[in-house]
Amino acid sequence: MSNLLNVGRITAVFGVKGWVKIHSQTEPPENIFNYQPWYLKTKHGVKPAEFAQWQAHGKGFVASIVGVDDRNQAEALCPVDIAIDKASLEVLESGEFYWHELEGLRVISEFSGQQYDFGVVKKMLPTGANDVLVVVGDEQSIDQSERLIPYAPGQFINNVDIASGIITVDWDPEF
Repeated sequence: MSNLLNVGRITAVFGVKGWVKIHSQTEPPENIFNYQPWYLKTKHGVKPAEFAQWQAHGKGFVASIVGVDDRNQAEALCPVDIAIDKASLEVLESGEFYWHELEGLRVISEFSGQQYDFGVVKKMLPTGANDVLVVVGDEQSIDQSERLIPYAPGQFINNVDIASGIITVDWDPEF
């Protein structure tokens, strides 16, 4: 199922009634519970699942999964990635993007009147002030360097063109 997007992980069992601990990768974290069904990526394949209840617990969450009623059943789900169908994501306003849409795009710098191919976005890093593009060089780029470029539209990010697969930045190739 190539249209799936990882949004969290079942990390451990919680209690004896089949509840599990959930680590969310959504922002804000409780948004993971806005999506159903979940698709659990088990060692036996992808299985749809729905949660019955959830609550905040410590730095994460705990949830009960429909049909999982005891600790032994819950242990079979640990650890397992939680994915959702990308089609269930809300449509963003123009100029806004989900991280997964930026990953894999080619990064071209227009710096001091020259163009430099830096490679592709490997992943995004949250840093608090602003997110950061982790760009890695490939066979088409000017070098094999890894660059960390702040995702600051209007400052370092000139344009994001999902259709052409290119992010245009204003970034010194020496960094």
